[in-house]
Amino acid sequence: MGELAEQLRREVNRYSPGGKLPSSRALVERFRVSPVTVSRALAQLAAEGLVVTRPGAGAFRAGPRAAAAPAGDTSWQEVALSADGAEPAPRTVDASGVTVSLAAPPPGVLEFSGGYPHPSLQPERAMAAALARAGRRPGAWERPPLEGLPELREWFARGIGGAVTAAGVLIAAGGQSALATALRALAPPGAPVLVESPTYPGMLALARAAGLRPVPVPVDPDGVRPDLLADAFRATGARVFVCQPLFQNPTGAVLAPGRRAEVLRIARAAGAFVVEDDFVRRMVHADAGPLPRPLAADDPDGVVVHVGSLTKATSPSFRVSALAARGPVLERLRAIQVVDSFFVPRPLQEAALELVGSPAWPRHLRALSAELKARRDTMTAELARHLPELSLPHIPSGGYHLWVRLPDGTAGAGGSGPGAESALTAAALRAGVAVTPGRPYFSAEPPAGHLRLSFAAVAGTGEIAEGVRRLRTACDEVFRRGAR
Repeated sequence: MGELAEQLRREVNRYSPGGKLPSSRALVERFRVSPVTVSRALAQLAAEGLVVTRPGAGAFRAGPRAAAAPAGDTSWQEVALSADGAEPAPRTVDASGVTVSLAAPPPGVLEFSGGYPHPSLQPERAMAAALARAGRRPGAWERPPLEGLPELREWFARGIGGAVTAAGVLIAAGGQSALATALRALAPPGAPVLVESPTYPGMLALARAAGLRPVPVPVDPDGVRPDLLADAFRATGARVFVCQPLFQNPTGAVLAPGRRAEVLRIARAAGAFVVEDDFVRRMVHADAGPLPRPLAADDPDGVVVHVGSLTKATSPSFRVSALAARGPVLERLRAIQVVDSFFVPRPLQEAALELVGSPAWPRHLRALSAELKARRDTMTAELARHLPELSLPHIPSGGYHLWVRLPDGTAGAGGSGPGAESALTAAALRAGVAVTPGRPYFSAEPPAGHLRLSFAAVAGTGEIAEGVRRLRTACDEVFRRGAR
């Protein structure tokens, strides 16, 4: 679609304003593309104001653009948005740490920054078939139960295990939405919330947007450190700890068996909740071995609010997740979700049921597991061969990325901290590979410079090898310049 849009963009100036472009059928035959590709290319040009499409008539070159309306004065909004009145903490919404993994890179740039699997890793045919079957289900377009379809809630409950039942599960529109609901339910504006350090930037953005104060608790290769978690609860009086015990983002750490019960005990003693973000359980690598159960499965006292999702293992647009909790907090979670979004669209819930109940689902998970391992192995081998100065403290057995540390004492571009990250990120983009800087993953000053490198968002192992070679070029530019 992009190539066709670019070709038509160059040709549209041949026509006079109002002149009719060739028909869609003619464009299909000329460029040997599908009608859908032609439709999308024309829609792109229409969005850019270059053509006007008229149903039943065709596409026409747009006329001269009208003079822009006089600009208004929006400076008053700076006062309105910052005047929080009785709010104990200012609310800021910084989406930069999220958009870096959502935005598509420029054409020709390899995507080591992506937060979702490449289309070749998505079960597109299975999802399409599930959507088609779902649309034919009786009542598929009716209003669903506010908590979600009972069968889907039961499926998520079985995946969690322990004492979790369908009655304690709410269906939500993706993990980000579920996390937002949990934070709003558990902490008032101005309250501290304990977070792993480093951690997922989208969660930090959610907390700050809600007026909460993220307080970092360091993570090591065995997950969050219980001694420092206990210290943080005592020092802050926090009542919430957000944690990713399985394949933590960004480090890939798995909470060690000896720490699991300790984390729950510490939170229970502090009268606090643990929000368990179990976002990537279905992206396990083929060599991982048996996975630990979710924390919620070993929680008799309702300490854990569990968030699980189908999105990472399917498609960024397949936004179906679950919130699981026990006790009075469940009703608060339900009320907030109903007020915010009413319910998750029923056709999407029906499609999720069709997908996870089909023979294609376990086949997809097996294929995804094998491919993720192959990609991880390729990226680690290529980094060792071409970039040995980048430290890889932990090789994960699940997830879709690696967390690398920049060389200590990197000179010139701000040492090994944010300055070096920024310079290297910019140089990598010039070299043709998009990477994610580590700074947004820390709620306080980072101990060193880092990069997060995704191996799932590119087309395959060939692009991984090429991307590492391009990153080598960028490192040579930044580090050698700094050494001068």
